[in-house]
Amino acid sequence: MDLQISGKRALVTGSTSGIGEQIARTLAAEGVSVVIHGRRESEAQRVVKEITAAGGKAALALGDLGRDEEATKVVQASLAAFGGIDILVNNAGAFPMKPWLESTAAEWNELYNANVGSVVRLVTALVPAMKERGWGRVITLGSFFGPVPEAMVPNYSATKIANIQQAVSLAKALAGTGVTSNAVSPGPIRTPGLEDGVKAMFAAQGQPYDFAAFEANFVKEHPLPAQRIGSPSDIANAVAFLVSEGAGS
Repeated sequence: MDLQISGKRALVTGSTSGIGEQIARTLAAEGVSVVIHGRRESEAQRVVKEITAAGGKAALALGDLGRDEEATKVVQASLAAFGGIDILVNNAGAFPMKPWLESTAAEWNELYNANVGSVVRLVTALVPAMKERGWGRVITLGSFFGPVPEAMVPNYSATKIANIQQAVSLAKALAGTGVTSNAVSPGPIRTPGLEDGVKAMFAAQGQPYDFAAFEANFVKEHPLPAQRIGSPSDIANAVAFLVSEGAGS
């Protein structure tokens, strides 16, 4: 299927690993010029080099989106790379695991600023130009923890439901402009971060690492329609469709 997005320009935040990296790779394979964002220069450079080696176009923008001045630098670098941004994918976010009664209000506020404030910073900086051009796409990554919060990630769950509401309210604000806003809320996805957590769990139990065994047990305890833990490509393909012409305006 021709998604009709070749020649578009995208900023994918948090794209040095996991879901964000796969989204960037998938868009680049469709002919989109992609800005790779992160805070680790070596990892950002790796993704940029691998995309360009495969025939795609990529540039990097480094910075902490939880800080106004660094978010501004990310925006400036993104605009300078390809002359504008048509597609914004808000993927970057922190994922702390800390029980309710061990969390402080300051930690809640800090995470809210990182996961929710970052979206506000980028939307307000990049979407006005999309409106002027009459075409644009904003994708914000939520999580199944948003509508179904868990005790071990209370503040993260709160930020993810906020991200979903951001996407919906933005869609209403942009109605009729040619710019769309959607949320994609992944369930459990086999990312490097998840694998690190699983490895630590097996090590703590004195057992050899076995992701297949973990997956089988997880699916048994948490029924998943697909009967498997998802892959980054599952999410990237959904995002690619939502930013395409086929998704409509």
